[in-house]
Amino acid sequence: MNESIQTISYFNLALAFIPVAVVIVILWRWNIGYKTSIYAVFRMLIQLLLIGYFLAYIFEANNHWIVILVLAVMLFSSSWIALRTVKIPLKELYFKSLGAIALGGGLTLVIITQVVLALEPWYLPSYLIPLAGMIFANSMNSVSLAGERLESELKQHAHYGKARVAALKASLIPITNSLFAVGLVSLPGMMTGQILSGVSPFIAARYQIMVMCMIFGSAGISAAVFLVMVKSNFTNSYE
Repeated sequence: MNESIQTISYFNLALAFIPVAVVIVILWRWNIGYKTSIYAVFRMLIQLLLIGYFLAYIFEANNHWIVILVLAVMLFSSSWIALRTVKIPLKELYFKSLGAIALGGGLTLVIITQVVLALEPWYLPSYLIPLAGMIFANSMNSVSLAGERLESELKQHAHYGKARVAALKASLIPITNSLFAVGLVSLPGMMTGQILSGVSPFIAARYQIMVMCMIFGSAGISAAVFLVMVKSNFTNSYE
């Protein structure tokens, strides 16, 4: 297979915004807050351009302290964002969210990078940072969904045990749907990217299996740990 990936020129990249412009025009015509979408697209563009330069610097520096700092920022940020949908004061839940994501996401990250991939060196930035991003993001979403559903169930006066079960099921719906659909409905981003870069589909499939296992595991463990840790906070507020 061709080992080089096709470079996208800035002009051709600009053409990718044509469907985006169509959607924004529709939102404008239907009066559905098109300014928010414009802001979101603009922010996405700036963030991705900046992260490109930032990652290039990290990869070239190849310093384990910088990698650890980046992982810490990811962990603390995801723990904060995960509680966005919960009405209980952030200060009461933040360290429990942090602990849940650190345990579920951190354990999975160690297994994947140090056992499955056996990275050399252990902090290899080009692998560790992207994988950590996927793991912490899925753990964050799982904790967020679990917290929102738990709060909703308890507001309806459900027993905590039943509410916890419903919350865990809800938190795993996105990743479970992905497990059913992968290879049948969609080719996930990592596998698609590897194939486009010239990697054999057989190797890309192995990596994608690893990715699906790691996001399912990190999401489930993080949500379950969070639901166990926050029992007193939610029962005191809603029961």
